[in-house]
Amino acid sequence: MDDLLDALRAALAGRYDVDRPLGTGGMATVYLARDIRHNRQVAIKVLLPDLAALIGADRFLKEIETTANLHHPHILPLFDSGRVAGTVFYVMLYVEGESLRARLEREVQLPVADTLRIAGEIASAIDYAHRQGVIHRDVKPDNVLFHDGRAMVADFGLALDRTESGEVRLTRAGVSLGTPEYVSPEQAAGDHDVDGRTDIYALGVCTYDADGQAALLRGLTARAVLNRIMSDPPVPVSAERKSVPPHVDEAVLCALEKLPADRWQTATSS
Repeated sequence: MDDLLDALRAALAGRYDVDRPLGTGGMATVYLARDIRHNRQVAIKVLLPDLAALIGADRFLKEIETTANLHHPHILPLFDSGRVAGTVFYVMLYVEGESLRARLEREVQLPVADTLRIAGEIASAIDYAHRQGVIHRDVKPDNVLFHDGRAMVADFGLALDRTESGEVRLTRAGVSLGTPEYVSPEQAAGDHDVDGRTDIYALGVCTYDADGQAALLRGLTARAVLNRIMSDPPVPVSAERKSVPPHVDEAVLCALEKLPADRWQTATSS
């Protein structure tokens, strides 16, 4: 990691003052830095070198270019991208607030009003992206960050998948990234040709989580989770939480329909 940090500092000298690593996940290491020209804090996400070699830098940077053109108050903005030390990086707004995942781990169950507000903000973001022709494919609490009190969706289209031909592309990865709970039934069945209704399903799961229902799949193996996603009907939120209004129950259950045609057809139609 020290070698990569040194290489990053050398390559970006004069543009970014790279401070320190913030953490490493399944596909990248994130560094805290200062954008020298604009005097603002940013986060620089550097793809793990082995993964960059597998994907191909050109393919990754093309996906970043598409994502950088999304401008919405609830989408985490991307500012820059490039190559460094045999891998690729992109620069995004640094958010000091916690993720939805961290908040759920702390509170377990959010107030219904907060859940509805957050779900509405996520829905607004993914609806905008869908209208620009961009599908997220990895909507989950880890990718929802809070900035100045509002939810911001991060990492549009930056998960990994494999096409039927075996070609690696930047799409949804659910199982390989360790988050099978948010995989739609069509993805669990191996369908790679997904559309925005996959994001709507994942938004339904996030709302389900925020209402305190995440424990229903906790402790299961990835395969067991996928089997339940494909076969078991979801339990209404109100079955465990009586304060949830009927219209919220109906909206979440519609988002979690097994067939895409039976779900909400747009993220804001609920």
